[in-house]
Amino acid sequence: MYDLLCIGNPVYDIIETPYVKTGERVLSGCSVNAAITARRLGLTNIALVGCVGKDYEHKLLSDLARLGINKLYVKLSKETGGFKLTYSSNLRDRVLDVIGIAGKIEPSDIPLSFLEARFVLIGPILQEVDLDLIKLIKKRGVAEVFLDPQGLVRKISKHGRIEHVRNEEALREAVKLCDYVKPNEAEAAVMTGLEPEDAVKELVKWGAKVGIVTMAERGSIVLGEGKLYRIPAFKTAALDPTGAGDVYAGAFIYSRIRGKNLLEAALFASAIASIKVEHVGPDFPITREEGERRLKILKAS
Repeated sequence: MYDLLCIGNPVYDIIETPYVKTGERVLSGCSVNAAITARRLGLTNIALVGCVGKDYEHKLLSDLARLGINKLYVKLSKETGGFKLTYSSNLRDRVLDVIGIAGKIEPSDIPLSFLEARFVLIGPILQEVDLDLIKLIKKRGVAEVFLDPQGLVRKISKHGRIEHVRNEEALREAVKLCDYVKPNEAEAAVMTGLEPEDAVKELVKWGAKVGIVTMAERGSIVLGEGKLYRIPAFKTAALDPTGAGDVYAGAFIYSRIRGKNLLEAALFASAIASIKVEHVGPDFPITREEGERRLKILKAS
């Protein structure tokens, strides 16, 4: 049995912050960043499913092998997904210009053996996952399902830029099928029309067992098992916040697999996410030891 299956298209992005300009495209994506995080923390049985173009097929396989992700199903599409991310001076706002659109992940694309996982993370980037796929995973009845809905609330404007879109009926159905749902603050507002604390309550009303809203340097809010937690962020000097929420998800899932309660898992996820924002690209140096050190500081605060 796999510990974790990550579903969502890998992307190769160009990133521009006040501190960093990559110039060339670098590997990212919710499924990729979460898988890398869980692997570096110690999970070994991790599988990944996503679409990539032939232009980046060999590079993706090489990058993932180097990063310790060897169980994967890569479906070829016309091109590789990716964005040019341009951040504001305070890193709180960003613009995403589309530089590539990968294909859709169909239910038939998931190897049945991959579905024998303890956890499934669904992390679409741009509408590549739909309800039929989520229903397939739920029907198997084995895994706990963690949804990062970022790609479900995105559309491409006529200018080739990402905009948020709300399809409440489909979002409600997707949330109802998942155990954990984690939008960021902007996505939560699109989904529910509410501020973070009320948004997590709404997600639980929709059927999620646990609602999580991440809020960058203001931490996160977690609601589950009848308790609401306000989780602080670990204070650090951020260079690039791209993928911090993905890393949070990977660390949170790792902690839950290891038997940690919601509060402990969220605090650890916050500590680990702070490591990601200090680095650019997939080579972020996450270790359990550094995560535990930062966790102790968060608890003390």
